[in-house]
Amino acid sequence: MKATSMAVTAAALAAMSGAALADPVAPQPNSDKCYGISLAGKNDCAAGPGTSCAGTSRRAYAGNAWKYVAKGTCTKIQTPKGAGSLKPVAR
Repeated sequence: MKATSMAVTAAALAAMSGAALADPVAPQPNSDKCYGISLAGKNDCAAGPGTSCAGTSRRAYAGNAWKYVAKGTCTKIQTPKGAGSLKPVAR
């Protein structure tokens, strides 16, 4: 019985810590949401079906995942897949 309780507790803690990582990053008023620039697992939020939020993008430079950047700099950021975008892009 004790081993079962410990396993259930461990599973619950793992689920809660995973959920905490998936929360959106706090709004940053002096920043823009820039799509298509984040590396896999480094997005601040919005990463499409099969993902929940921050840190869950599966592909680098995914057009549906965004990262906060300084206002006015998004479209100047160049990646191997193209420039950053203020709106989701097909990639």
